[in-house]
Amino acid sequence: MIMDVTELSLPEIKNPVLRDYAEKYVTIYTEFLTQIGQFGLDIETVDTTDPVAEKIDGFREKGSFVRNDGKSIYINRLSPSCQACQTGVGSTTFFISLKCHRDCFYCFNPNQEGYEHHRQNSRDTIAELDALRASTQQTRHVALTGGEPLLFKTETFEFFEHARQLFPAAHTRLYTSGDHIDHETLDALQKAGLKEIRFSIRMHDLASGHRQTYDKIALAQEYIPNVMVEMPVLPGTLPEMKQVLAELDRLGIFGINLLEFCFPLNNADAFRAKNYKIRARPFRVLYDYWYAGGLPVAGSETVCLDLIDFALKSGLKLGVHYCSLENKHTGQVYQQNRGYHLPKRMCFSQKDYFLKTAKVFGEDIRAVQKIFDKANYRDYVVNSQNNYLEFHVNQVSSLKKLDVEIGISSNVIEMRENEQVVRELKVDVTTPQTFRFSKDI
Repeated sequence: MIMDVTELSLPEIKNPVLRDYAEKYVTIYTEFLTQIGQFGLDIETVDTTDPVAEKIDGFREKGSFVRNDGKSIYINRLSPSCQACQTGVGSTTFFISLKCHRDCFYCFNPNQEGYEHHRQNSRDTIAELDALRASTQQTRHVALTGGEPLLFKTETFEFFEHARQLFPAAHTRLYTSGDHIDHETLDALQKAGLKEIRFSIRMHDLASGHRQTYDKIALAQEYIPNVMVEMPVLPGTLPEMKQVLAELDRLGIFGINLLEFCFPLNNADAFRAKNYKIRARPFRVLYDYWYAGGLPVAGSETVCLDLIDFALKSGLKLGVHYCSLENKHTGQVYQQNRGYHLPKRMCFSQKDYFLKTAKVFGEDIRAVQKIFDKANYRDYVVNSQNNYLEFHVNQVSSLKKLDVEIGISSNVIEMRENEQVVRELKVDVTTPQTFRFSKDI
């Protein structure tokens, strides 16, 4: 067991040197939350981490599939592209343009670098596919997103036709609002070899009473092997979302991805007007994640998990997948940390893909060093500046005779001026008596 070190749990650390060391990361997190306040959005005061973890454990007992250290939960079936997303290996996503005919208040595309340029200009995705083929990168999943790709139908058809020629075994998918779907378009996509189409549903579209989106989803069933819906789940929409799931189940589609709803770091006025708050603890490990989804909104995760429960109890046949914001981050962490030659004291975690080391601090160093030297274990480093001894986490169990607290360090590899640099992000705490390597790392 590892204790998550937060502002509340920090005082529980007995070792003063370890406590002071861990406090700097708690301070960074506190300052981050203060920065969030500059957007004018409140932060939820109730931390739902523990009750959410309990509910996820309950899903395991009910036969749900709990993936990626609890960041992804699904029933019945899951898109192979969602499975690949966990590490990002073999999966590449393209866009022709960020131009879109919709104006969703929660859209995160404005966060992307060069947003205005890519709204006005199209990319040469055929050349990008050729460059991917010329690289040594394995390619099993190819996606086209936007903006709205079907504002550029000819280019979209050509993209999937070319992708099929270059990567005939790849699972191809298209993200679309569905507004520009018709028989002719679907026929062309089918001939281009499209394997999966993901429709976006907006709750206010359904509230208007129009069945247009459902009708187009039903139409896609006639042409595309895997038809899905992918949508952010707004807080307080459980009754409406239950109706959505029931209708999609009736249509017999492959499944739905329930996305954790996020504040995209822009358009704050719209979020304030709806009284949305940021989740009390936005990230388990604070870092500059590439994914532009922003910050998780309080209440969305609860609705998503309640919908999984509803689908189980109702015996729905479609795949229902909860994809948390942090589930989207793990591919980045995996890609940054995997494949490097690591120091012997460092471990690549199969649980969250961060690089882990163990540390003992202050007066505990001498006793630990004595045990390691007696066992002829030499792959440790003493850092006199910060007063700790750092070693591989698989050695924690050898210290069970000692009454010591051990810091578990989470790290990423960054490239700075073409040089590999290990950056520590967080330190949590365990003991030799409570630590379980197979479960905790």
